[in-house]
Amino acid sequence: MGHFGWTRFMTIIASKATLSFDDNSTPVSLPVYESTIGPAGIDIRSLYAASGRISYDPGFMATATCQSSISYIDGENGILLYRGYPIEQLATQCDYVEVCHLLLKGELPTVQEKKEFEANIADDAMIHEQMHFFFRGFRRDAHPMSILVATVGALSSFYHDSLDISNPEHRALAATHLLAKVPTLVAMSYKYSVGQPFVYPRKDMPYTANFMRMMFSTPSEDYKVNDVLVRALDRIFILHADHEQNASTSTVRLAGSSGANPFACISAGIACLWGPAHGGANEAALSMIRHIGSIDKVPAFIKSTKEPGSHARLMGFGHRIYKNVDPRATLIRETCHEVLNELGLNDDPMFKIALEIERIALEDDYFISRKLYPNVDFYSGIVQSALGIPSSLFTGIFALARTVGWIAQWKEMMSDPDSRIGRPRQVYVGPIRRDVPPIERR
Repeated sequence: MGHFGWTRFMTIIASKATLSFDDNSTPVSLPVYESTIGPAGIDIRSLYAASGRISYDPGFMATATCQSSISYIDGENGILLYRGYPIEQLATQCDYVEVCHLLLKGELPTVQEKKEFEANIADDAMIHEQMHFFFRGFRRDAHPMSILVATVGALSSFYHDSLDISNPEHRALAATHLLAKVPTLVAMSYKYSVGQPFVYPRKDMPYTANFMRMMFSTPSEDYKVNDVLVRALDRIFILHADHEQNASTSTVRLAGSSGANPFACISAGIACLWGPAHGGANEAALSMIRHIGSIDKVPAFIKSTKEPGSHARLMGFGHRIYKNVDPRATLIRETCHEVLNELGLNDDPMFKIALEIERIALEDDYFISRKLYPNVDFYSGIVQSALGIPSSLFTGIFALARTVGWIAQWKEMMSDPDSRIGRPRQVYVGPIRRDVPPIERR
């Protein structure tokens, strides 16, 4: 049996942890569960019942809310695995559809499995014609993410055949709907913003090439496939497909824990991704580079980011999890070179500024000591801009890529016997009980 089959929801009690208290309360014994790799987990579910106390962990810095076999990050060593496979191998030896199969089904596909999987997605890429009316309700300058939040959630009103979340076949059907239709909706949101007619998907084109055609072709001129550019965007999709229990993935799981339908759950994930501290980071990095304007201004800008009280920030550097080089950043940097070379943009001023920022920052003890290395957002904005994707759509591209990870996480949660509705506790610091005085005495 493969890796996926025997690790899913495996709970092995490795030892016990004893929690003692300074007030001589009775110590609490808690089970410790082993992981296949990474830190073990202390099960604190019995803590409140045994001690009358709860844990306090803002931002879930040291709290696991689930068991998962989908992706794994070793931030200290700059490692990212999908189902055990290193991201470096997947990004250079597989395409996005293969990675989707891996995340959803647990294993890389055979030639025949890939053919069938890709055909099922292509067959389902069209959206209901009545969805066009949704777009007409938005202003032309509406942000693409607001359109995506609404239209992805609205898919539930068209596909009642896949809303029984207790039915594994319905869950699989919903997964196909989302994987197939989100690219169509992203492309439509772009076309709507620029006043161009929608372009329908084609069944005879690969996933990423089909998306680029829906984005950039017009009735007067069809899209000419450039394999280098398609591969670049495909790699961006792969690098963003999943990333453990980040904010948007946790949002999808939390929404799903209530029994919400999968379309609503993915819509919730898109809304969370919209935040500038999450999915909007690549747009912010590109905005910073444009603000600097020229190479000769880079040293002064970097100096300003180190001054106490300065509002200048070095966007695209550092990561909450990675305390070493983000492995995705190395891959996207290579892709950036390939795209600019293909388009004859080697003298592109933005890329030169980015390289100078990277060079200075990686030689500066201030950033080295704080382990502030370039992350995937630093270069992905430049690549997407070179491809002709507007910065307002960067987060939409992120949402497209991450949809498969969200679906895989949602499906895993729905199959987890330990899954419960999410209901975090709190440490209350408000007023104690008091009585309401009559209004004339307030």
